[in-house]
Amino acid sequence: MSFTSRRGLSARIGVAALGVGILAAAGGGSAFAADEDSIDVQVEIAPAAEPGVLALTVADDATTLTEGEASGTDRTFAGTLPTVTVTDTRLAENIDPESFWYVMGAISDFTGSAGQPAISSADSFGWYPDIVSGNPADGSQVVAPGDDVDPGTGGFVDAELLANVDSAADAAGGSYSATAGLLLKTPATVAPGAYSATITLTLLEG
Repeated sequence: MSFTSRRGLSARIGVAALGVGILAAAGGGSAFAADEDSIDVQVEIAPAAEPGVLALTVADDATTLTEGEASGTDRTFAGTLPTVTVTDTRLAENIDPESFWYVMGAISDFTGSAGQPAISSADSFGWYPDIVSGNPADGSQVVAPGDDVDPGTGGFVDAELLANVDSAADAAGGSYSATAGLLLKTPATVAPGAYSATITLTLLEG
């Protein structure tokens, strides 16, 4: 889920005073108006600025797993999730102090390009989340990574990548990035060939 915003631009309006001269006729006669001209004054006022948004971006739309050392009778393929960033441009006072946000990941099964049997991701895929940036330098935590999920545990279903530690209000005005090590473990007898799957990342607030 992604959130977008339009930022309004505040306008400064300058007003110039225009003097109009009135001349008195010599000899105490009636007054008359000097030549006159007019000036049109125009201004464009942009929409008011929105109160900020909570948004999710991903550094790339693809990644590749490469084979590592075999483990017993299994083959392993590892890679890295492209950096995922949550940016919150809202003001803390505009956020419910009881709310929080988190990023969840889900993955489809791996399907073969040549009709090989699919590889079940729930049984074979895992990840290891890690915070890249956003937490203060003093070691305190505003956001935390989700739990590791090992392949073969059947646990990779709506796995958490990162979340704010306490109230979402504490994370207001910041930008927070995370990644994850990716690992696919298959039997040694897996059919050879190219496979692909899709990871879906969702930013939720509640």
